[in-house]
Amino acid sequence: MLLTGNSNGLGILMGLYADELDYYGSPGESAEQFYLHQVTAPNLMVKEVWDNSYHLIYLCNAAIEGVDNSETLSQEVKAQLIGEALFVRAMVHFYLVDLFGDIPYITTTDYEQNATVARMGEQLVYEAIISDLLNAKNLLGPDYPTGERIRANNYVAAALLARVYLHSGQWQKAEEESTYVINNPAFVMETDLNREFLKESTSAILQLKPKNEGDNTLEGASFIFSSGPPPVPALNNRLVEEMEEDDLRKESWIGAVSDGANTWYFPNKYKQNLDTGTTMEYSVVLRIAELYLIRAEARGMQGNLMGAANDLNIVRTRAGLQNISVTTPEELLEAIIRERRFELFTEYGHRWFDLKRLGMAADVLADIKPGWQSTDILLPIPESELLLNPNLEPQNPGY
Repeated sequence: MLLTGNSNGLGILMGLYADELDYYGSPGESAEQFYLHQVTAPNLMVKEVWDNSYHLIYLCNAAIEGVDNSETLSQEVKAQLIGEALFVRAMVHFYLVDLFGDIPYITTTDYEQNATVARMGEQLVYEAIISDLLNAKNLLGPDYPTGERIRANNYVAAALLARVYLHSGQWQKAEEESTYVINNPAFVMETDLNREFLKESTSAILQLKPKNEGDNTLEGASFIFSSGPPPVPALNNRLVEEMEEDDLRKESWIGAVSDGANTWYFPNKYKQNLDTGTTMEYSVVLRIAELYLIRAEARGMQGNLMGAANDLNIVRTRAGLQNISVTTPEELLEAIIRERRFELFTEYGHRWFDLKRLGMAADVLADIKPGWQSTDILLPIPESELLLNPNLEPQNPGY
């Protein structure tokens, strides 16, 4: 699953691929290929991302078809379940199109049809994602199905819609959807940064709950280490060094380990990496700080520099930083991207997707990734998939 906190999830893979994480694991592993920009079409983690994603999409389609055909479920329950399945289907396709470019958008469980499916252009994929999310938003109510924020509701769909509109350059709609979520008084940024990733965080819009009571997040288990050198990933030192000196996120969200001669840093947003008897942390998929940053960028792109700066400063104030003022759209965008880097680091690939969508990948990575090529902007379609279904040709450039 793309949104797992372990080594095959986007937080680690795309953190290594971008400039967030350094690799200390065994040489020759698939993850190291991401770090070195030596990914090839047979890469096992690329195949795992593709296979697991389309398996989850299949399960969504099976749920939609089964619920729709049910003669016993109430219309209210049907709407909730189909809305949740549409949301997940859209979310997975969203990550896939950002990773691979043109992809198939699968909406059926028909094996024969899916076996020969062809890739769709990115714009058509985005249109299908938006259609699914709008349908989900209409089907889902404003309340969470349970007392926890672990299943989709109307606001969860709107939050992802805001991100999709931002990525596709639909600024007004991105502003509208983010405002819709921000205006819900249930979503309030935690003033204490150490509470941001607790299971009861008021910042959370959507969380993933650990399987067993007492378990905490896979992110905590993957990122936290107590002695050096790190077992696999560690934060790139530049990320830490380039944060403003009085940024509270440096103290609250970054851990340090030293052997006397060297210091290594790790993401410490999640504090628990062991069983705590009672679960303390859930993985956060969507949170309100991102919506303020989305709205800031969307407002700036529409010329509303003051409104954009106000949103940006809400995030900065919580981090203990002074307000900024900007006079040009260029200054604003630079400030937003910097803030996104320090607010959203190691959260499911935000940094990589920002570099990609803003055309910054080469400028940032070419000097620090010896294997960087311009074609690295997309991952390869897994070689095994091209052999099974020639309709997925052509392979992405560079592979």
